[in-house]
Amino acid sequence: MKKIVSLTVLTALVAGCMDLNSQNEAATYGQAGFEEEQLAPAANTLTTDAYLMAAAPKYYIGSPYKIEDVQYIPGEDLTYNQTGVAGIVPVELNGSKTSDGEIFNSNQLVATSKTLPLPSIVKVTNLENGDSVVVRVNNRGPFVNTRIMDLSAAAAQQIGMNGTAKVQIQILADESTAVKKATLGEVEKAEPVKEEVVVEKVTVAEPAPVAAAAGDYSVQVAAVYSEDNANALAKELAPYGNAKVVREGDMYKVRIIDLDAASARRVIDSLRSDKGMAPGLLKAGKWVNADSI
Repeated sequence: MKKIVSLTVLTALVAGCMDLNSQNEAATYGQAGFEEEQLAPAANTLTTDAYLMAAAPKYYIGSPYKIEDVQYIPGEDLTYNQTGVAGIVPVELNGSKTSDGEIFNSNQLVATSKTLPLPSIVKVTNLENGDSVVVRVNNRGPFVNTRIMDLSAAAAQQIGMNGTAKVQIQILADESTAVKKATLGEVEKAEPVKEEVVVEKVTVAEPAPVAAAAGDYSVQVAAVYSEDNANALAKELAPYGNAKVVREGDMYKVRIIDLDAASARRVIDSLRSDKGMAPGLLKAGKWVNADSI
C-alpha cells in the first residue's frame, strides 16, 4: 500500500515560513560528489510541510555544466518524470549552503537534482516498495553519474530507503510554480529603491585567479569511489588551488588544501559561482560550516 507524504499547506505558506538557508551561489550538495550514506535508524525529524512551499532566498537554475565528461543542462520542465537510482545526502553536510541559498538540514524533506530549477517540488516514489514522499529540491547534485537524485535522511526514511534505491521522480507543476512565484516575489520586495547618483567612472581590474595560501583550511569538493574520476576532477580544479586526492577507506576525496581563511572563502565562493558546487570546509581536519569564515 503506497504511503504519500502530502503537502498540507499550498497557499498560506508563501509568507513567513522558515528559510532553511541563507548563503550565496550554488552549493550543490553540490558538494559535488560526497557519496551517499547508509541511513542510520533514527531520531527526531521535523515537520516540514510548511517549509516545502516557503520562498527561498533566490530562484536558481544555472548554466549548463559538465561533470566527468557528462553535460548537464538545467532548465524549467513542468513535465519532468524520470526514473533512476537515488541515494542519501550525508548528514555531515548539515549547515552547508544549497544552490538556492538555503541551509541544508537532513531533517527536512529535501533533495538534490542536477537539472531541475531550485526550488522545485517533486514526488519521489521508491519503486522497490511503492512508498512515496513529496520533497523540496533545493540543491545541485549528486555529482555521481550513476544516481539521478539524493534525498535527505528524513525523506529517505519516509520511503524506506537505507542506501540507494530505484525511484521515480515526478515534478508537481502547480506546487513548483507556486514556490517559484513566492521566491521571485520575495526577491522583488527585498530589492532596495536605488537613487540616481553620479559616480566617477573607474576601471576595475579583472579578479586574479584564486591562489592557495598556506593555512590549516581545506575545501572538499567531492568524495567518490573511482580514483580515476577523483584524479580527473583534481586536475580540473587545479586553477583554484592545491587540489589533491586524499584516500580515506575505499573513497577518494578531492580537496583543495593548505588554505588560509581568506583563500578558503574565495575558493568556496568561486566554486559556487563557477561550477554550481557547494564545497565542504575542514579546519585542521575537522568539518566546519562553510560559511563560518
